[in-house]
Amino acid sequence: MILDSFLWRAGLAGVGVAMAAAPLGCFVVWRRMAYFGDATAHAAILGVALALSFNMPVFLGALIIALGMASLVSSLSGRNVAVDTLLGVLAHSALAIGIVAVSFLDNVRIDLMAFLFGDILAVSRMDLLVIWGGALAVVGLLSWRWSALLTATLNEDLARASGIDPVREKLILTLTLAVVVAVSIKVVGVLLIGAMLIVPPAAARVFAKTPEQMAVFAGGVGMASALGGLAASWHFDTPTGPTIVAVAAAAFVLSTIVGLGRQVRA
Repeated sequence: MILDSFLWRAGLAGVGVAMAAAPLGCFVVWRRMAYFGDATAHAAILGVALALSFNMPVFLGALIIALGMASLVSSLSGRNVAVDTLLGVLAHSALAIGIVAVSFLDNVRIDLMAFLFGDILAVSRMDLLVIWGGALAVVGLLSWRWSALLTATLNEDLARASGIDPVREKLILTLTLAVVVAVSIKVVGVLLIGAMLIVPPAAARVFAKTPEQMAVFAGGVGMASALGGLAASWHFDTPTGPTIVAVAAAAFVLSTIVGLGRQVRA
């Protein structure tokens, strides 16, 4: 059976994460929420400690903490606190506290590097079920709310005039981001999730003429990076999570060169 091979499971996991991260990453780029994504991702390591402490699935623990962080940052934004400063403090504090909390788990053997940088080669069938379930839920939600989310992103006044609540749409984005972080932690780790949210959309932006095209192209870049990074990691015996991000970064560099070439010819 295909799923008996750990390489097939790893490939399917990478594709699932890319499929969820790409369209959401477009909104992260458009709204300039890169720090927000990092803060939510870094907080997930606290979720790992929570899950191991109470003997529950890591996905569930990461989801609870990521949802809490996303809700906290969303509620504090705009309350006389510089958003970038707030996100920086929360991101680094959550990561440090999470690592310290994990160190207190004496009766649990844990590979901390796997949660920080991912361990896609250790993905199980149950992990695949969680990843693809979360990915399909994210894609379905974004497809359903696409028009409202896009309008609220482009112009909040226009959104209100159209009967759309920008605050509600932002909350939907933040909660969706928490789900993506939770399903991605096994594949690329908390330190690299932000890169998978940002780099593929940034690479796709050069070739896209519409927001919908950018989301589709970003998905293609993300999936190609996941599979290409997996193959490169297998061939060169390098860490898989960072290699996936490195391939995505190479795609961004290539797209930037193409974009500059177009500007010169124009």
